[in-house]
Amino acid sequence: METPRSLDWIVKLVSQDTTSRNPNQPVIDLIADEARRLGLDPKICPSPQQGKANLLVTVPAADGSTAGGVVLSGHSDVVPVDDQDWSSDPFAPDVRDGRLYGRGTCDMKGFIGVAVSALPEMVEAELTEPIHLAVSYDEEVGCIGGDQIVKDIAELGLTPRACIVGEPTSMQVIRGHKSINLGRVTFRGKAAHSSLTPEGVNAIEYAAKFVVFLRGIADQWRSEGPFDEAYPVPHSTLSTNIIHGGIAGNTVPDRCVVEFEFRGLAELDPAATMQRIEAYARELEQQMRGENEIAGVDFEVPAMVPGLETPAEAEAISLGAALGGVRSDGKVTYGTEAGQFSGAGIETVVCGPGDIAQAHTADEYVDLAQLQACEEFIHRLISHLSKETS
Repeated sequence: METPRSLDWIVKLVSQDTTSRNPNQPVIDLIADEARRLGLDPKICPSPQQGKANLLVTVPAADGSTAGGVVLSGHSDVVPVDDQDWSSDPFAPDVRDGRLYGRGTCDMKGFIGVAVSALPEMVEAELTEPIHLAVSYDEEVGCIGGDQIVKDIAELGLTPRACIVGEPTSMQVIRGHKSINLGRVTFRGKAAHSSLTPEGVNAIEYAAKFVVFLRGIADQWRSEGPFDEAYPVPHSTLSTNIIHGGIAGNTVPDRCVVEFEFRGLAELDPAATMQRIEAYARELEQQMRGENEIAGVDFEVPAMVPGLETPAEAEAISLGAALGGVRSDGKVTYGTEAGQFSGAGIETVVCGPGDIAQAHTADEYVDLAQLQACEEFIHRLISHLSKETS
């Protein structure tokens, strides 16, 4: 098998530990320097967090215009490797048996590396419309950079007509995924000795009522729908995923934190659902204060990431298929920044190298054949957007 042309760039990117808790600036600087070397004008859009930024690199059309065109989108952060048993250093990429191993090879520095390695070809082409490379921060902790990058694109007046988010889909053109919505609720009770329970307010017991309420919503969705059979799990889902509370077996707990998540079909209104859940938490708060006025509930929403529902007849779907992407009527269970681009009025699909089953795992890898398929996909995009020559 031939070595993918993009391998050197992917190795450079994966070698940078951009776990979400760390700055992503090393990756941003590498790509920005390459853009400048090619005579381009990269736009670094800093995050409120020091050391983190979005990056936009536009390859103008032959007439110099930068508006319109197609976005290639990827996130620069990766998930932690803590407590995972790796066969090799996750930040020292290693080729074995036709695969490139390392954290982020699949999710999603493989796609970014392919796009960056194609920048010289883009610059040399006589493009009829621009190609934009968008690299974001903190996707893995709630698509925070994605929310900002669509604003960055608007402020720069780029107005792209289509976006391809290169999350791992085995190069299938995906048009839909559910919304992702995270909630954190802190029940603040009153501590007491367990032999004097009337003097306390048991935060865990009220949290337990809240968890039962959440399960009731999940059960209703599971039995009553709505349903979308394009998904492996055809209904919206909700689950309680973290609980912390209590300090000792003989102490009424004065604090319990519950973290939950729901993933919604297009028919589900995430804001209305979150309001319904908060309303019940406020009912519990009043019950707690009926026992002691110092009790209370803190309700936080760390992230609400919109879903993606691109129509089957959309031009972006046809474009992805024309470039060699595998057309699919299926939708994926995981979330991406695609819904944020779509919500900004940009037709968006998800299509990238690798299998999502390898993402976030120990010994994460991407098949070299997938990288080559992605390289051909990007090459076809450049040709598709280039002037015909006689």
